[in-house]
Amino acid sequence: MDGDGSLMLQIKKRKGLKSRSWRFMCTICFYQDKRHREPLEWIREILEIGYLSHRKDGMSELRINGFKQVQGIIKDLLPYIKFKRTQALAMSEACEILIDNRASYLSENNLRKLVALVLKIQESNYVTKAKKSEAMLLSVLGLTP
Repeated sequence: MDGDGSLMLQIKKRKGLKSRSWRFMCTICFYQDKRHREPLEWIREILEIGYLSHRKDGMSELRINGFKQVQGIIKDLLPYIKFKRTQALAMSEACEILIDNRASYLSENNLRKLVALVLKIQESNYVTKAKKSEAMLLSVLGLTP
């Protein structure tokens, strides 16, 4: 996780829904050169979750989605995580909020906490695309900054 992995907490837009046009998504992703995909296959077999894909850039990735699944993995790995510890703790907190509350019942306070956690995780991630601002994330959720 610390070297060839990432934690992502995202707010995804949903099309065609009038009531709630967004959803939260928690993801753990492990990466390896496709020549060394066997460890990813082993992790997937042991955990019995996730899906393995082979990208056009020669990388293989194992993606694991879901609040309970991600939280469980983080809980098990947390004693060993050094470099991504801040992100892992933020993701764990987000998963706890999302597991305890159905998305349609998230309070404004919890939504604002989740936005803060998205930003905390995002600021530590290496991304080539522009990062989303707090104002942009709050706008997606129908909240004002």
